[in-house]
Amino acid sequence: MSAEEVRATLEALRATDLPVHGGRTLAYVYDSGLADADALGLEALAMFAGANGLDPTAFPSLLRMENDLVASAGRLLDAPEGFVGSATSGGTESILLAVLAAREGAPHVASPSMVLPTSAHAAFLKAAKYLGVRPVLVDVDPTTLRADPAATAAAIDESTILVVASAPSYAHGVVDPVAELAALAAERGVRCHVDACIGGWVLPHLGHPAPWTFAVEGVTSISVDLHKYAYTSKGVSLLLHRSAELRRGHLFASADWPGYTMLNATMQSTRSGGPLAAAWAVTRTIGEAGYVRLATEAREATVAIARGVAAVDGLDVLVEPDSTLLALVADETCDVFTIADEMLARGWFTQPQMAFRDVPPTLHLTLSAATAPSVPEFLQALVDATAAARAAGPVAVDPALAGFVAAIDPATLDEAGFAGLLSAAGLAGDDGSLSLPERMAPVNALLDACPPALREALLLGVLDRLSRPTPS
Repeated sequence: MSAEEVRATLEALRATDLPVHGGRTLAYVYDSGLADADALGLEALAMFAGANGLDPTAFPSLLRMENDLVASAGRLLDAPEGFVGSATSGGTESILLAVLAAREGAPHVASPSMVLPTSAHAAFLKAAKYLGVRPVLVDVDPTTLRADPAATAAAIDESTILVVASAPSYAHGVVDPVAELAALAAERGVRCHVDACIGGWVLPHLGHPAPWTFAVEGVTSISVDLHKYAYTSKGVSLLLHRSAELRRGHLFASADWPGYTMLNATMQSTRSGGPLAAAWAVTRTIGEAGYVRLATEAREATVAIARGVAAVDGLDVLVEPDSTLLALVADETCDVFTIADEMLARGWFTQPQMAFRDVPPTLHLTLSAATAPSVPEFLQALVDATAAARAAGPVAVDPALAGFVAAIDPATLDEAGFAGLLSAAGLAGDDGSLSLPERMAPVNALLDACPPALREALLLGVLDRLSRPTPS
């Protein structure tokens, strides 16, 4: 292919994706609306794309930029003297490393566990699976949807190595009572990690009153993503520890092979310098005053939408938001899955979330600064989308299909069984291959009716079929 053909093909492929600029994609991407900062970030990304963070002595520029970013985060998060930090590929890697460091820091615990609210990010469950640390899930307060300190205290035992808090939780957008949770952890001599991946760069610039940073004595580590509200290129996250000793468990070295001595601060060995350089360039360009303005704009957009929802028949705010995340819930006249489809048809991507325990299905919104100027347009679209969903009525799962699904054992779901499930769910093409519909409400309603284990098995099967080589 010629260069022109490659570019044209890339443009055609990109045209099928959600937009990453313009503030109309309210999950997955974060848009500052600052074209100059974005352009400089892309320039830095390209400039350092070939640099390798594997060896800091070979690329001291990357080490300098990483230390600068950690220092900036430390100032935001009230880190004490002697704190340390590492740059990772994203929030999940930061969380994995926090759990790993806690596990390695407690070698005397034979079967380690971590206590976390049911609202904690699924990355902790991934860490549990990968690292062999048993998750002890504690129900949140049913009214506030925040972690319950009393239930957490009851769940901590001699196997506990880590207590988890969110600032804020992704699904509900509320900040856990970190001071109380950290005090419980400190009292029992275990670590406390605050997952501030989504809030760590925005809450400090809003002056959030509830204590959740290293200013809380029992907090031992905090994760904060730069590719979220620092508005940098993906993917860069930071994991900060109160001391170098607390980080030691996720450092890795191996000289027991014939090559170079492998030395890693994170799970990666080779690390492109591009995202790190882009993060350094963007944070330096926007600056503290710029981030205060961006955080304020995103927060004001969140509050404005929350207030506007009160006037939308059939829709309500699940819980008052603490930051820039919002969860909306529908009444019995409609459903959030149809509203999500209707919003997408109007040019807005909102993220449906399945029911969880006593919490009904919700519509998740992540508000960026770039969305702020379009809040009136968004609210009008939401009014129209909800009206259309009410006119259509709540999407219903066929009882026969629901019965068929309920009888499936996810542990024994083989290829043939999965193909039958796809067909029953209307997701099979004429040749039996996977075929996703344009409107996802019926599919999401079916997934919502599935027990979590079956939903996982079904979606893993979908992922498996989506990620197969394209025929020549």
